[in-house]
Amino acid sequence: MRIFDPHIHMTSRTTDDYENMYRVGVRALVEPAFWLGQPRTGVVAFTDYFDSLIGWERFRAAMFGIRHHCTIALNPKEANDPRCVEVLDVLPRYPALVVVDHLNEPTVGLVTDSGRWMGFSIYPDTKMDEHRMVALLREYGTSRVLVNSAADWGRSDPLKTHHVGVAMLETGFSESDVDTVLWRNPVEFYGQSGRLVLDELPGFTASTDVFAGNSVLRGGGND
Repeated sequence: MRIFDPHIHMTSRTTDDYENMYRVGVRALVEPAFWLGQPRTGVVAFTDYFDSLIGWERFRAAMFGIRHHCTIALNPKEANDPRCVEVLDVLPRYPALVVVDHLNEPTVGLVTDSGRWMGFSIYPDTKMDEHRMVALLREYGTSRVLVNSAADWGRSDPLKTHHVGVAMLETGFSESDVDTVLWRNPVEFYGQSGRLVLDELPGFTASTDVFAGNSVLRGGGND
C-alpha cells in the first residue's frame, strides 16, 4: 500500500511518527500551514514558520524517506487578527492550493454537487473515523476524494490514512480502489501545482546530511 497524506502537520510530530508512517507505506505528504496553539503577533513569526515548512521540515521528512510538500495560508483563527494583516503581503511568496476539507456526512453532499474535491480528516475521536469513511466511499465513490490524518499537536493519529486503506480492503474494495484514494487522487489534485516531487527516497539511513548546520541525528558526535 502506498500512501500520500494530503493534510498532516508534521512540524508538531516526532521522528517516531515519520518512521512509523514510512513503515506502513507513506511516501509523500502535504503540510498545510496552521495555527500553532497560541496567537502569533507579527509578520516575522509567520515568515520564520513558513520558511521552516519549505526548509527544515522538508529536509527532516526526506531523512525518513518521505517527500514533504506544503501549502501556505493564514488559519481562520489568525486571519481576523488585525496584528496579522501585514502577513497577507508576504503570502504571494509561497504557493497555495485549496480543497474543501474536514467534511462529514451532513456536508459531503454539498461539495459533491458542486463538482469540487472533497477532503476528509480521520481522527480518533472527532471529525471522521475509518469506518464512517468507508461508508461514505461506498455511497459517493472514490472520485475527487482526499483522505487525510490531519495529525497535529492534539490527540490525533498519523497512521489513520493506513487504517482507512485496511478498512477498505476488509470491506471489499480492491487494491486499485485503495491506491486511487490514498495515492492517485492526492497526486492528481496537488499535481496541478506543477511542484510535486515524488521520486522515491530510501527510508532512514542515519545519513549525516545537514540542513542549516543541523542533522536529525543525536549522539555519536553528530549533534
